Amino acid sequence: MTITVLDTYPAMREVLRAPAADRPGLLRAMLRPAAGLYRYFPGDVDLVAMHRMGSGFPLDRDGERCLEALEALHDAGAWNRIRRALDDAVAVQVAATPGITVPDITVLLVLGDPGDEHFMGPALGLTANGSVPGYLFLNLWPYPENLARLEATAVHELHHNLRYAEGAVGWDPATVTVGEQVVSEGLADAFARQLYGDELGYTRMGVPHLGDDAVFAKVVSGLGVTGMRNFTAWVHGDATAVRYGAAPVGLPAGAGYAAGNRLVDAYLAATGHTPADALLVDSREVIETALGATA
Repeated sequence: MTITVLDTYPAMREVLRAPAADRPGLLRAMLRPAAGLYRYFPGDVDLVAMHRMGSGFPLDRDGERCLEALEALHDAGAWNRIRRALDDAVAVQVAATPGITVPDITVLLVLGDPGDEHFMGPALGLTANGSVPGYLFLNLWPYPENLARLEATAVHELHHNLRYAEGAVGWDPATVTVGEQVVSEGLADAFARQLYGDELGYTRMGVPHLGDDAVFAKVVSGLGVTGMRNFTAWVHGDATAVRYGAAPVGLPAGAGYAAGNRLVDAYLAATGHTPADALLVDSREVIETALGATA
């Protein structure tokens, strides 16, 4: 098992300093080692277009602002901190579940877009993806809160990678349930909290709703909804759903994270398991145990 954190700092600096006409090609070259992130997409994927869609740093504006933010990431030691955190987390997880598959992992850290109101607002300057085994994607703006949570964010995404490696937990985009997604977010946060504590381990966008019983009840009502196309509103909230053309359901940003944490905490309390122990637990077991414990 090898974890490779791509050194995107010099590449991003080169892109941001280059003549405008050269930037797309330089960016494409930087992103190519992580192109496997999109291996399940149909046809050829335009890496630059995906970068733009994912709130990556712009190529035609805010150059100085992005360069300053890039230096903030560099000064924070972001790349080395992520690498150390992932090594430590793998060791903890393997100790708890020694039979798991740990794939070779490539990590792509990218600066976000300061002109994207949704990214900087409801998303709190962070998007990330660890659901494709072998790849972690972290796209962020260096708000102090995001810099403080670098390790926890990386470990959260690692948890998704390990949960779905080599079919350890089934994932069919057409039939997977909101319940699986919500539980997986709660388990990933719980693992990050096991390593870094509650202050840093929770996904930020879910924190305001942890104690909101109405939000929890609403998310629970949708746990049986199937199909990835329906997940956005239930997990990330209405604002993100509208942003990407999905239907809102009446939930605030991060609602699924808040509900997932509550479900997982109730399950862990009822069973005595640690978050690391529960890496591969069936989401239906988590939900049934948690709701039984909280009924």
